[in-house]
Amino acid sequence: MNGPEVQAPLRGAALVTGGTGFLGRRIVDRLLLEGRAVTVCGRTPAPDLEARGVRFLHADLGDTDAVRAACAGAETVFHVAAKVGVWGPAAEYHRANVLGTRAVIEGCRRHGVRRLVYTSTPSVVYNGRDLAGADESLPLTRACPSPYPLTKAAAEAEVLAAHSGGLCTVALRPHLIWGPGDPHLVPRILARARAGRLRIVGDGRNRVDMVHVENAADAHLEAEAALAAPASPAGGRAYFITNGEPVVIWDWINQLLVALGERPVNRRVPLAVARAAGAALEAAWSLLPLRGEPPMTRFVAEELAKDHWFDISAARRDLGYEPRIGMAAGTRMLIQHLLGAA
Repeated sequence: MNGPEVQAPLRGAALVTGGTGFLGRRIVDRLLLEGRAVTVCGRTPAPDLEARGVRFLHADLGDTDAVRAACAGAETVFHVAAKVGVWGPAAEYHRANVLGTRAVIEGCRRHGVRRLVYTSTPSVVYNGRDLAGADESLPLTRACPSPYPLTKAAAEAEVLAAHSGGLCTVALRPHLIWGPGDPHLVPRILARARAGRLRIVGDGRNRVDMVHVENAADAHLEAEAALAAPASPAGGRAYFITNGEPVVIWDWINQLLVALGERPVNRRVPLAVARAAGAALEAAWSLLPLRGEPPMTRFVAEELAKDHWFDISAARRDLGYEPRIGMAAGTRMLIQHLLGAA
């Protein structure tokens, strides 16, 4: 799991922001297996992690003083925490994703942290078009109908600009993280399907990349190792992280539904109709005191209908990244997990 030119796991103390989340916990598990001292900074207490020797600091990303202080004593910071979602006040996304990340960078500098691995997202290169085999040469988005990609793009730019001799930085862009224990992607798909609210948007043939959570965790440890390797090209760069096996997303969703005894999705909505509905719902949610997220937004409509798959050759070359769990095997494990939990 080590990056190029690194012969043994790193042993320094590490901080994981968002270490109680889906991906963050996998990273914490890997660090503990290496015998590392681990601190987790987050909003949700984790007695199970503390019982395993993890130091827990309760802090919100908006508490910039606490975030800076959390970096003390760490040789590596894995900044996984973020405000996610497709809807909400832009100021809240800016506070968590931009100002929170800025505080992490300042904390790293203040406390002599040597490496910063930042969890970004492929949506930072959103351009409203199909992304088929896209690589890291795409520019960061400056216009998007959702504040999440905009604020993550701004934060990624600051992380990469902070790369220096004293602090080595790298940004990873895992796409649609999934696997057993996923609290977001698959549960949302299942809930909408069971409620009869899931529709194929567009022609249903768009190809999408995903990444199994174990592969995403591998990439973070490999990125850390690459930053520690002499003459590594990884510092100050961003990398797409996927399974490297784009799937026809609606075929994959229906495979999952059928295996779980649910009816497959057959009803379709043209992209133009879904986009118009998203715009109308966004307006309603902006004007009225409605809770939660709109059932459709312009950004979601486009994500459901268009190609989103990426070239991961740079991650393979510079980080030594190679997906361990393929789509077929991972899907079988996920189905078994979901059937067992039913």
